Amino acid sequence: MDMQENVYVVDTSVIIEKEVSKLIKNNKIQGKIIIPRAVLAELEHQANTGQEIGFIGLDELQDLQILVKEGKIELQFIGDRPNLYHIAYAKSGGEIDSLIRDIAYNEGAILITADKVQSYSAKAVGLTVLFIANKEQKEGLQIEKYFDQDTMSVHLKERCIPRGKKGKPGEWKLVEIGKEKLTNQKVQELAKEIVEKSRIEPNAFIEISRPSSTIVQYKDYRIIITKPPVSDGLEITAVKPIKILKIEDYDIPDKINERIKSRARGVIIAGETGSGKSTFAQALAEYYNANNFITKTVESPRDLILSEPITQYSKNLATSEEIHDILFLARPDYIIFDEMRDTPDFRLFTDLRLGGSNVLGVLHAATPIDAIQRFIGRLEVGMIPSVLDTILFIEKGNVTQIFTVQMIVKVPSGMTEADLARPVIEVLDFLNDKLMFEIYSYGEETVVIPVAKTSTYDPAKQIAAKQIENQMRKYVDKVKVIVTAPNRAEVYVPEDSIARLIGKQGSNIEKIENEIGIGITIKPLEESHGDNESIDFKVEENKKAVIFRVSPRYSGSEAEVFIDSHFMFTAVISKKGDLKVHKKSKLGKVLIEDLDAGRKIEIKV
Repeated sequence: MDMQENVYVVDTSVIIEKEVSKLIKNNKIQGKIIIPRAVLAELEHQANTGQEIGFIGLDELQDLQILVKEGKIELQFIGDRPNLYHIAYAKSGGEIDSLIRDIAYNEGAILITADKVQSYSAKAVGLTVLFIANKEQKEGLQIEKYFDQDTMSVHLKERCIPRGKKGKPGEWKLVEIGKEKLTNQKVQELAKEIVEKSRIEPNAFIEISRPSSTIVQYKDYRIIITKPPVSDGLEITAVKPIKILKIEDYDIPDKINERIKSRARGVIIAGETGSGKSTFAQALAEYYNANNFITKTVESPRDLILSEPITQYSKNLATSEEIHDILFLARPDYIIFDEMRDTPDFRLFTDLRLGGSNVLGVLHAATPIDAIQRFIGRLEVGMIPSVLDTILFIEKGNVTQIFTVQMIVKVPSGMTEADLARPVIEVLDFLNDKLMFEIYSYGEETVVIPVAKTSTYDPAKQIAAKQIENQMRKYVDKVKVIVTAPNRAEVYVPEDSIARLIGKQGSNIEKIENEIGIGITIKPLEESHGDNESIDFKVEENKKAVIFRVSPRYSGSEAEVFIDSHFMFTAVISKKGDLKVHKKSKLGKVLIEDLDAGRKIEIKV
């Protein structure tokens, strides 16, 4: 295009790319620049909702005003401000773009745009268009200077000294990587640069843009920008993988290797934050791809560093239904579902598995069994083995435990009566086939029972005792339950309450025995106390409960509480050495009255 004075109309896309001022400074254009008021309104809307691109566009308009004062261009704002309809359909319907084209047509102006669709539409109505294609950035981000070969992540916040995590997953330390506290202006400058360059760089994209938070994937960097009111100050967190691992780099036993490489169907990769879950999932995806399996990922955000043949789908930019349809029609051999968080994620994982897909999910969990617990309540317990078959637990970048899941009909461990048989989900240690946990329905609850002995008391007995005690309190206030065998229990109540509890011709006891599935023997409460040891304790109160604190060495022990030598209740002491009684319960109200009256309290174990 010849260098001459012309009339130009610019749209929002070219303003937020800051290309107009560059064209003027480089003597590519001169003359009159028309800014449609619709563009200004759109930038204001973006800035008011906390989007960085809005601020970038407003900065560009200020730069153009400086060029006006220097006499290099003439600047004019014309047109009507868009209404709510135009703004609502700016992206999907192109209403604001249409207003901009109308102004260019009426003014006989050249339209400058960086939007390819806008360019095609303008040419279709006979406009002359100067299209600005995205150019690859030669210079990197300022934030990259904070990284070295050992830096996993960088944490920048206004009024704070820059800090970084150095090391590797599970073995890192947080260190200061700057000497001076960052100002709000400096952090804002870094944030604007990140958003601006992510719109130009081909290997970058804005994954999420919300009023007070922005998530950007810039090449290998995952960058999170937050501002008030979501955070208490402007903050930037950038994460970068320091090493891309292959599955062969992991020290995995052959038995586990064979499982995940050839027989994995519904796999959960679990671990705590920073343990290396996503890095392991990344290595698995590359392994499947290298062995000629069609592999795709579902991510939120897309931050796995993967080979080009592996397609990465964003859960933030598509609905669960859309991803579901895509994956079922594409039929990949393996699907990696990174960062499962909420119920829609678990539903999508479940739907893909029940549809026959091989899915590997990544989620946060403190222990392997916690990963299974996160599915309970989100789907029927009986469906768990159809959805999950393998749990891989990652610690410090390595696979430390692997559990498998299966369902059988049997009598749960600790019970002997044949009529107590029920569907039981067994959770096994894959390396030694040792039964670790059982999951089954007990009454109206789903219970997860550790089978390997991990404490001084039997969890199954404690659950049974609690169930019986709840039933008994419908008839008596004071009760103590001791489960003597998987199918028998002794119930101690005040002697004057025994007849009422048993009921006419044993009707009450028979009803309770049928509901619980355990035989019950009724005995006088006075016989239960024996020579139990009295222990020291402290009494505390909070808004919800009365708390008895004893030495943690008694944790797991059964304790009896007496008021003026009369038995009140029994409970299991927690790991921290606590016994809690809720104030709003019937027992809690009685206990508060006794405490206020200064009655003698005694705890025996």
